[in-house]
Amino acid sequence: MSKLYIVKYHYVRDLGHSRYSRINGLDIGLFRQQIDFLKEQFSVVTMEEVISVVGGGYNLPDNAVLLTFDDGYIDNYTYVFPALEEAGIQGSFFIPGQTFAAHRLLDVNKIHYILASADSQKLLTDVYERMDFYRGSEYKYPSNKELFDEYAKENRFDTKEIIFIKRILQTALPEAVRNQICSDLFKKYVGVTEEQLAYELYMSEEQIRTMKRHGMYIGLHGYDHYWLGNLPEEQMKRDITQALEVMDEFIDRKRWVMNYPYGSYNDEVLQFVKGQGAVLGLTIRAAVANLETDSLLELPRLDCNDFPPKSEHYREICR
Repeated sequence: MSKLYIVKYHYVRDLGHSRYSRINGLDIGLFRQQIDFLKEQFSVVTMEEVISVVGGGYNLPDNAVLLTFDDGYIDNYTYVFPALEEAGIQGSFFIPGQTFAAHRLLDVNKIHYILASADSQKLLTDVYERMDFYRGSEYKYPSNKELFDEYAKENRFDTKEIIFIKRILQTALPEAVRNQICSDLFKKYVGVTEEQLAYELYMSEEQIRTMKRHGMYIGLHGYDHYWLGNLPEEQMKRDITQALEVMDEFIDRKRWVMNYPYGSYNDEVLQFVKGQGAVLGLTIRAAVANLETDSLLELPRLDCNDFPPKSEHYREICR
Protein backbone atom coordinates (compact mmCIF):
# COMPACT_ATOMS: atom_id res chain seq x y z
CA MET A 1 0.00 0.00 0.00
CA SER A 2 1.15 3.55 -0.74
CA LYS A 3 -1.60 5.56 0.96
CA LEU A 4 -0.61 7.31 4.20
CA TYR A 5 -2.68 9.45 6.56
CA ILE A 6 -0.33 12.01 8.10
CA VAL A 7 -1.85 13.81 11.09
CA LYS A 8 -0.46 17.14 12.31
CA TYR A 9 -0.63 18.47 15.87
CA HIS A 10 0.56 21.65 17.54
CA TYR A 11 -0.48 22.45 21.11
CA VAL A 12 -1.69 19.46 23.15
CA ARG A 13 -2.28 20.28 26.80
CA ASP A 14 -4.73 20.40 29.70
CA LEU A 15 -6.57 23.36 28.23
CA GLY A 16 -8.99 23.75 31.13
CA HIS A 17 -6.15 24.43 33.54
CA SER A 18 -3.90 26.34 31.14
CA ARG A 19 -3.02 29.96 31.81
CA TYR A 20 -4.05 30.60 28.20
CA SER A 21 -7.10 28.40 27.81
CA ARG A 22 -8.07 30.10 24.53
CA ILE A 23 -4.95 28.87 22.76
CA ASN A 24 -5.88 26.94 19.63
CA GLY A 25 -4.90 23.47 20.79
CA LEU A 26 -6.17 19.96 21.51
CA ASP A 27 -7.04 19.02 25.07
CA ILE A 28 -5.00 16.13 26.42
CA GLY A 29 -8.15 14.15 27.23
CA LEU A 30 -9.31 14.43 23.63
CA PHE A 31 -5.81 13.56 22.43
CA ARG A 32 -5.88 10.31 24.39
CA GLN A 33 -9.30 9.50 22.93
CA GLN A 34 -7.96 10.24 19.46
CA ILE A 35 -5.01 7.90 19.98
CA ASP A 36 -7.43 5.14 20.97
CA PHE A 37 -9.48 5.81 17.83
CA LEU A 38 -6.43 5.81 15.55
CA LYS A 39 -5.11 2.59 17.04
CA GLU A 40 -8.49 0.90 16.55
CA GLN A 41 -9.21 2.13 13.02
CA PHE A 42 -5.72 2.60 11.53
CA SER A 43 -2.23 1.11 11.62
CA VAL A 44 0.11 3.60 13.30
CA VAL A 45 3.51 3.53 11.57
CA THR A 46 6.88 5.06 12.41
CA MET A 47 8.77 7.60 10.38
CA GLU A 48 11.55 5.09 9.88
CA GLU A 49 9.03 2.71 8.29
CA VAL A 50 7.84 5.45 5.94
CA ILE A 51 11.42 6.23 4.96
CA SER A 52 11.96 2.51 4.33
CA VAL A 53 9.03 2.53 1.89
CA VAL A 54 10.87 5.18 -0.12
CA GLY A 55 13.93 2.94 -0.21
CA GLY A 56 11.89 -0.06 -1.26
CA GLY A 57 12.46 -2.05 1.92
CA TYR A 58 8.98 -1.86 3.47
CA ASN A 59 5.33 -1.90 2.43
CA LEU A 60 2.81 0.20 4.30
CA PRO A 61 -0.07 -1.65 5.97
CA ASP A 62 -3.67 -0.79 5.11
CA ASN A 63 -4.89 2.46 6.66
CA ALA A 64 -1.39 3.53 7.67
CA VAL A 65 -1.26 6.68 9.82
CA LEU A 66 1.73 8.77 10.90
CA LEU A 67 1.58 11.26 13.81
CA THR A 68 3.51 14.53 13.46
CA PHE A 69 3.98 17.35 15.99
CA ASP A 70 5.15 20.83 15.02
CA ASP A 71 7.14 23.53 16.83
CA GLY A 72 8.84 21.80 19.77
CA TYR A 73 6.45 22.78 22.56
CA ILE A 74 6.98 21.61 26.13
CA ASP A 75 3.47 20.14 25.83
CA ASN A 76 5.02 17.54 23.54
CA TYR A 77 7.23 16.35 26.38
CA THR A 78 4.89 16.67 29.37
CA TYR A 79 1.63 15.47 27.77
CA VAL A 80 2.20 13.90 24.34
CA PHE A 81 5.32 11.84 24.98
CA PRO A 82 3.91 9.93 28.01
CA ALA A 83 0.64 9.25 26.18
CA LEU A 84 2.46 7.90 23.12
CA GLU A 85 4.75 5.71 25.22
CA GLU A 86 1.79 4.33 27.12
CA ALA A 87 0.07 3.51 23.81
CA GLY A 88 3.24 1.98 22.37
CA ILE A 89 3.35 4.23 19.30
CA GLN A 90 5.77 6.76 17.84
CA GLY A 91 5.39 10.47 17.24
CA SER A 92 7.52 12.54 14.88
CA PHE A 93 8.52 15.92 16.31
CA PHE A 94 9.63 18.85 14.15
CA ILE A 95 11.50 21.47 16.11
CA PRO A 96 12.66 24.96 15.04
CA GLY A 97 16.32 25.19 16.05
CA GLN A 98 15.99 28.59 17.68
CA THR A 99 13.58 27.33 20.33
CA PHE A 100 16.21 25.36 22.24
CA ALA A 101 19.48 26.71 20.83
CA ALA A 102 18.78 30.40 21.56
CA HIS A 103 15.72 30.29 23.86
CA ARG A 104 14.03 33.03 21.88
CA LEU A 105 10.30 33.25 21.37
CA LEU A 106 9.25 32.61 17.77
CA ASP A 107 7.07 35.26 16.13
CA VAL A 108 4.48 32.59 15.36
CA ASN A 109 4.08 31.96 19.09
CA LYS A 110 3.95 35.64 19.96
CA ILE A 111 0.98 35.82 17.59
CA HIS A 112 -0.68 32.71 19.06
CA TYR A 113 -0.50 34.10 22.59
CA ILE A 114 -1.62 37.57 21.56
CA LEU A 115 -4.67 36.00 19.89
CA ALA A 116 -5.32 33.87 22.98
CA SER A 117 -5.22 36.95 25.22
CA ALA A 118 -7.02 39.70 23.26
CA ASP A 119 -10.47 40.39 21.86
CA SER A 120 -10.17 39.96 18.10
CA GLN A 121 -11.93 43.20 17.15
CA LYS A 122 -9.89 45.29 19.56
CA LEU A 123 -6.76 43.55 18.36
CA LEU A 124 -7.62 44.34 14.74
CA THR A 125 -7.94 48.03 15.66
CA ASP A 126 -4.57 47.91 17.42
CA VAL A 127 -2.94 46.27 14.38
CA TYR A 128 -4.36 48.96 12.09
CA GLU A 129 -3.11 51.73 14.38
CA ARG A 130 0.41 50.31 14.50
CA MET A 131 0.48 49.73 10.75
CA ASP A 132 -0.37 53.42 10.30
CA PHE A 133 2.24 54.46 12.87
CA TYR A 134 5.12 52.58 11.24
CA ARG A 135 4.13 53.30 7.64
CA GLY A 136 6.24 56.12 6.26
CA SER A 137 9.51 57.00 4.62
CA GLU A 138 11.48 54.10 6.12
CA TYR A 139 8.86 51.39 5.77
CA LYS A 140 6.62 51.47 2.74
CA TYR A 141 3.72 49.07 2.30
CA PRO A 142 0.16 49.28 0.94
CA SER A 143 -2.82 50.80 2.72
CA ASN A 144 -4.64 48.88 5.41
CA LYS A 145 -7.62 48.36 3.11
CA GLU A 146 -5.48 47.01 0.28
CA LEU A 147 -3.73 44.60 2.62
CA PHE A 148 -7.02 43.50 4.18
CA ASP A 149 -8.52 42.81 0.76
CA GLU A 150 -5.46 40.75 -0.19
CA TYR A 151 -4.92 38.71 2.99
CA ALA A 152 -8.28 38.48 4.79
CA LYS A 153 -9.32 35.06 3.46
CA GLU A 154 -11.11 32.93 6.03
CA ASN A 155 -10.39 29.22 6.21
CA ARG A 156 -12.03 26.29 7.94
CA PHE A 157 -10.38 27.16 11.26
CA ASP A 158 -10.21 30.99 11.42
CA THR A 159 -12.28 34.05 10.48
CA LYS A 160 -11.01 36.40 7.82
CA GLU A 161 -10.09 38.95 10.52
CA ILE A 162 -7.93 36.42 12.38
CA ILE A 163 -6.30 35.27 9.14
CA PHE A 164 -5.56 38.90 8.27
CA ILE A 165 -3.89 39.53 11.65
CA LYS A 166 -1.83 36.36 11.29
CA ARG A 167 -0.68 37.12 7.75
CA ILE A 168 0.18 40.74 8.54
CA LEU A 169 2.28 39.71 11.53
CA GLN A 170 3.78 36.60 9.88
CA THR A 171 4.81 37.68 6.41
CA ALA A 172 2.99 40.59 4.72
CA LEU A 173 4.88 43.49 6.33
CA PRO A 174 8.64 44.08 6.29
CA GLU A 175 10.27 41.85 8.91
CA ALA A 176 11.46 44.70 11.15
CA VAL A 177 7.97 46.24 11.24
CA ARG A 178 6.09 43.03 11.99
CA ASN A 179 8.62 42.11 14.69
CA GLN A 180 8.11 45.48 16.36
CA ILE A 181 4.32 45.29 16.14
CA CYS A 182 4.37 41.73 17.54
CA SER A 183 6.50 42.86 20.47
CA ASP A 184 4.25 45.89 21.11
CA LEU A 185 1.09 43.76 21.17
CA PHE A 186 2.71 40.97 23.17
CA LYS A 187 3.73 43.43 25.87
CA LYS A 188 0.24 44.94 25.94
CA TYR A 189 -1.80 41.74 26.08
CA VAL A 190 0.08 38.65 27.22
CA GLY A 191 1.21 39.51 30.74
CA VAL A 192 4.66 37.88 30.80
CA THR A 193 7.93 38.77 29.12
CA GLU A 194 8.96 37.15 25.86
CA GLU A 195 11.94 35.58 27.62
CA GLN A 196 9.77 34.07 30.35
CA LEU A 197 7.38 32.52 27.84
CA ALA A 198 10.24 31.23 25.67
CA TYR A 199 11.65 29.26 28.61
CA GLU A 200 8.18 28.01 29.59
CA LEU A 201 6.94 27.12 26.11
CA TYR A 202 9.60 24.98 24.41
CA MET A 203 11.35 21.71 25.05
CA SER A 204 14.94 21.79 26.21
CA GLU A 205 17.79 20.04 24.45
CA GLU A 206 17.83 17.34 27.14
CA GLN A 207 14.11 16.70 26.77
CA ILE A 208 14.48 16.32 23.00
CA ARG A 209 17.36 13.94 23.64
CA THR A 210 15.22 11.89 26.04
CA MET A 211 12.37 11.56 23.57
CA LYS A 212 14.72 10.41 20.84
CA ARG A 213 16.28 7.88 23.20
CA HIS A 214 12.79 6.51 23.84
CA GLY A 215 12.05 5.96 20.15
CA MET A 216 10.47 9.23 19.06
CA TYR A 217 11.52 10.69 15.69
CA ILE A 218 13.05 14.16 15.41
CA GLY A 219 12.98 16.21 12.22
CA LEU A 220 13.63 19.73 10.89
CA HIS A 221 11.28 22.71 11.04
CA GLY A 222 13.72 25.44 10.02
CA TYR A 223 15.70 27.55 12.47
CA ASP A 224 13.74 30.82 12.79
CA HIS A 225 10.40 29.33 11.64
CA TYR A 226 10.35 31.58 8.56
CA TRP A 227 8.05 31.39 5.56
CA LEU A 228 10.89 29.77 3.62
CA GLY A 229 9.21 30.18 0.25
CA ASN A 230 9.13 33.97 0.75
CA LEU A 231 12.79 34.41 1.69
CA PRO A 232 15.63 35.49 -0.59
CA GLU A 233 17.45 32.34 -1.63
CA GLU A 234 20.61 32.99 0.40
CA GLN A 235 18.64 33.72 3.57
CA MET A 236 16.60 30.56 3.05
CA LYS A 237 19.77 28.50 2.70
CA ARG A 238 21.28 30.07 5.84
CA ASP A 239 18.17 29.27 7.86
CA ILE A 240 18.06 25.60 6.82
CA THR A 241 21.83 25.22 7.21
CA GLN A 242 21.69 26.67 10.71
CA ALA A 243 18.84 24.31 11.56
CA LEU A 244 20.83 21.33 10.31
CA GLU A 245 23.80 22.37 12.43
CA VAL A 246 21.91 22.68 15.72
CA MET A 247 19.85 19.53 15.01
CA ASP A 248 22.88 17.45 14.00
CA GLU A 249 22.76 15.31 17.14
CA PHE A 250 19.16 14.33 16.56
CA ILE A 251 19.01 13.56 12.84
CA ASP A 252 20.68 11.46 10.17
CA ARG A 253 22.19 14.12 7.90
CA LYS A 254 22.00 11.71 4.94
CA ARG A 255 18.29 10.81 5.37
CA TRP A 256 16.24 13.39 7.24
CA VAL A 257 12.72 14.79 7.04
CA MET A 258 11.77 18.43 6.44
CA ASN A 259 8.58 20.04 7.72
CA TYR A 260 8.07 23.45 6.08
CA PRO A 261 7.00 26.16 8.56
CA TYR A 262 3.57 27.50 7.58
CA GLY A 263 3.70 25.03 4.68
CA SER A 264 5.75 27.62 2.78
CA TYR A 265 8.29 26.49 0.17
CA ASN A 266 9.22 26.91 -3.49
CA ASP A 267 11.37 25.14 -6.06
CA GLU A 268 14.56 26.59 -4.60
CA VAL A 269 13.66 25.29 -1.14
CA LEU A 270 12.89 21.83 -2.53
CA GLN A 271 16.15 21.68 -4.46
CA PHE A 272 18.19 22.84 -1.48
CA VAL A 273 16.74 20.46 1.12
CA LYS A 274 17.06 17.55 -1.31
CA GLY A 275 20.70 18.43 -1.86
CA GLN A 276 21.25 18.49 1.90
CA GLY A 277 19.86 14.96 2.40
CA ALA A 278 16.12 15.39 2.93
CA VAL A 279 14.19 12.31 1.78
CA LEU A 280 10.68 13.45 2.76
CA GLY A 281 8.99 16.82 3.12
CA LEU A 282 5.74 17.66 4.92
CA THR A 283 3.31 20.39 3.88
CA ILE A 284 -0.03 21.63 5.23
CA ARG A 285 -2.06 20.73 2.14
CA ALA A 286 -5.10 18.80 3.38
CA ALA A 287 -5.17 15.40 1.71
CA VAL A 288 -4.15 11.77 2.17
CA ALA A 289 -0.55 11.23 1.07
CA ASN A 290 0.24 8.74 -1.66
CA LEU A 291 3.88 7.69 -1.66
CA GLU A 292 3.68 6.52 -5.27
CA THR A 293 2.07 9.56 -6.88
CA ASP A 294 2.88 12.51 -4.58
CA SER A 295 6.19 14.31 -4.65
CA LEU A 296 8.03 12.86 -1.66
CA LEU A 297 9.18 16.33 -0.61
CA GLU A 298 5.60 17.70 -0.76
CA LEU A 299 3.50 15.25 1.24
CA PRO A 300 0.10 16.52 2.43
CA ARG A 301 -1.21 16.21 5.98
CA LEU A 302 -4.55 16.20 7.75
CA ASP A 303 -5.25 18.21 10.89
CA CYS A 304 -5.93 16.52 14.22
CA ASN A 305 -9.29 18.33 14.23
CA ASP A 306 -10.27 16.26 11.17
CA PHE A 307 -10.47 13.07 13.29
CA PRO A 308 -12.68 11.89 16.15
CA PRO A 309 -13.49 12.91 18.78
CA LYS A 310 -13.24 16.39 17.20
CA SER A 311 -14.91 15.54 13.86
CA GLU A 312 -15.29 13.01 11.06
CA HIS A 313 -13.97 15.45 8.50
CA TYR A 314 -11.20 13.11 7.43
CA ARG A 315 -13.84 10.99 5.69
CA GLU A 316 -14.87 13.90 3.45
CA ILE A 317 -11.28 14.83 2.62
CA CYS A 318 -10.45 11.23 1.75
CA ARG A 319 -13.31 10.59 -0.66
